[in-house]
Amino acid sequence: MTTAAHPLVARARQLADDLLAPHAERVDQEGVPASHVEAVKRSGLLGVSAPVEYGGAAAPSSVARQIAEILAGACCSTWFVQTQHHTPVLTLTKSELPVRERLLGPLARGELMSGVAYAHLRAHPRTPVRATRERGGWRFDGTVPWYTGWGLNDVMLLAGWTEADEALFVFTEAHEQAGLRASEPVRLAALTAARTVVLELDGLWLPDEAVALRAPYRQWTATDRAKTVNASPAVFGIAEAALGLLDEDTAQPLRARVDEVRRRAYALADHPVPHEHHEERLALRTQAYEVMRAATTAAVVAGGGRALALTSRAQRLAREGMFLLVQGQTAESRRAHLDVLVRGGAP
Repeated sequence: MTTAAHPLVARARQLADDLLAPHAERVDQEGVPASHVEAVKRSGLLGVSAPVEYGGAAAPSSVARQIAEILAGACCSTWFVQTQHHTPVLTLTKSELPVRERLLGPLARGELMSGVAYAHLRAHPRTPVRATRERGGWRFDGTVPWYTGWGLNDVMLLAGWTEADEALFVFTEAHEQAGLRASEPVRLAALTAARTVVLELDGLWLPDEAVALRAPYRQWTATDRAKTVNASPAVFGIAEAALGLLDEDTAQPLRARVDEVRRRAYALADHPVPHEHHEERLALRTQAYEVMRAATTAAVVAGGGRALALTSRAQRLAREGMFLLVQGQTAESRRAHLDVLVRGGAP
């Protein structure tokens, strides 16, 4: 079966065409509604990469990438809320701890949606969230500076550092509780709709049964580094949506650039050794940003003054593209992108 013919890709397109894209400008201004989340849950898309025996589809990565492109191009805010879910599913799929049996099925079947609170681990050697042993479980203290989907997610995958310099990942319910307090939603230039908050942790206690992963930090960060160095499918989704606003004479040469960068980036993403071709992956990640930026800028230029209205799809895509420039960013990817910009865009 080809990627385009996969049933989940067809469901993603239907969801995008019937619900997400027609309401994207309103969602951008008012927030992702619970009805959008429920529609995503019912679609089966949350289990795209989950094991079949737990209710998932175990689809190849090419299918997951295509779905991400479709959803991001239709409504990036909704895509961003649901994309958090796939890391918890992957974490549980690889886990051998008891929490796997409790949560993997409900997450794979879309009965629950999970958020993530772990990007702060990339701030090392700073340790914004600390996990210490207490009463047969773990106590969490500190600040999670970025949590997306507050009020929409059912559970969250929370990470902190142990005193042994380990990365500890646990599941907890995604609502205020003893030791966990959320800020008001943060207003952003783009994707405010995704309901991002700051979480303050002051003695949040979770039992050992909540632990999904405990690994030396160096081991975890090596795996994370291999993931964040690749180009995000959402970047190509935004670029394609912007190209759809252009006449064919303008869109065709830009589309050829998007297709070429995508082809090369996905070939490396599928490479059997994720730590190889590191510099080439970084370069393609940056090139993906550049072709996206060209496409969204062209959409704004083609739209003229009308493109500045908040009801304009062009300006929304341009702002969403700006957001993706820093989403999943690491110090290494930031430096690589800045180096290219300083050289005038040459890869």
